Amino acid sequence: MNMLTSFSTRLMQRYLPDPYLFVLVLTLVVFGMGLVLTPSTPVEMVVYWGEGFWDLLEFAMQMVLVLVTGYVLASSRPFKKGLDQLARTANTPGQAIIVVTLVALLASWINWGFGLVIGALFAKALARRVAKVDYRLLIASAYSGFIVWHGGLAASIPLTVATPGHFTEDIVGIIPTGETIFAPFNLMIVAALFITVPILNRFMMNEKEAVYVDPKLIEEKEAEEKPDPSEQTPAQRLENSKMLSLIVGGMGLVFIGYYLLTAGFDLNLNIVNFMFLFLGILFHGTPSHYLASVAEAVRNAGGIIIQFPFYAGIMGMMVASGLAVQFSEWFVSLSTEVTYPLFAFLSAGIVNFFVPSGGGQWAVQAPIMLSAGESLGVDPARTAMAVAWGDAWTNMIQPFWALPALAIAGLSARDIMGFCIWVLFLSGAVIGLGLVFL
Repeated sequence: MNMLTSFSTRLMQRYLPDPYLFVLVLTLVVFGMGLVLTPSTPVEMVVYWGEGFWDLLEFAMQMVLVLVTGYVLASSRPFKKGLDQLARTANTPGQAIIVVTLVALLASWINWGFGLVIGALFAKALARRVAKVDYRLLIASAYSGFIVWHGGLAASIPLTVATPGHFTEDIVGIIPTGETIFAPFNLMIVAALFITVPILNRFMMNEKEAVYVDPKLIEEKEAEEKPDPSEQTPAQRLENSKMLSLIVGGMGLVFIGYYLLTAGFDLNLNIVNFMFLFLGILFHGTPSHYLASVAEAVRNAGGIIIQFPFYAGIMGMMVASGLAVQFSEWFVSLSTEVTYPLFAFLSAGIVNFFVPSGGGQWAVQAPIMLSAGESLGVDPARTAMAVAWGDAWTNMIQPFWALPALAIAGLSARDIMGFCIWVLFLSGAVIGLGLVFL
């Protein structure tokens, strides 16, 4: 395992470009495939790209807020103490790798946005606490927990088909979550990943090539202390008012309580951001402390802000040109009743590389995959979960979703992808076998 990991990390360090360059290259690759594999002209491909460029603006803003509000919450003293206390459960590098993987898996199964941020923040807490742990592997282990999100409570595809009025209801009707998220075959896949992924990450430890980080370099900056009250202007007294933060933060807590009582534990991205935002306001104590932390957090959001529109443009080309449909139909043509879930999983994994949005991908693939599965006699719930798992699977080598974790950690994609590629191979085997044989 050390030899394989050493090879893959050197390969990624040498050849994997920065995520921004990666998305530019991916744009040109999809443009070329559209010209070769579809009847689209160069002008049409440019139009598809330009018209789709802003389709992820709302989602991009949500992701920026995931990063900023999560970072700000983690930099508050109460939250840092909590993470540091949890980090005390690990005393050795091996224990740190296993613990961070389990925490990230559990958090991602609950909600993918929650998992991305909590995993990276907990990894930093462990790096400050545990000596001689490979920082790259620690962050990669935190990101590897993301693999289970589309089999969990916030899985967009199974939640979509369980919602009355969804766009494929005329094909499959309503599919309850008891047949998808909570189906025995899906829970067994999740359980298998909870066991195998931490073990794999532990075996990838290599003391000879480990990269250590000085704990002082990853300490969150403390906000400056407020000036003496007798020297404050009225505006400064307002900026340093704990009462103002307490009132506004209390209003946020009231809404969070109301939401959980009325909607249950349905943690969509908006409510996760809402929780992070108002807990941060409360934990920082004063508006001035909170704003100082926000200013620090915003510096890490540049990658998300500039890259998400390019991915939206790629998605526009994939969908409008018919490339996504062609990939799906090709895999369907190879399938039998037994192999169909596996090929649906593989096709979704490939499409996800170019359409990194679970909802967007399902909108493209659902009519094809559900109709084909029905004609082969495959349970539509299994088809939906095969596409869902495929959407989650290739995130292990797609830097798009790693951007928030990388920004929090202060690393680049090439630092962790050499480890993540082995998680891709392992999870692909586990999920593929589970979809076919369970």
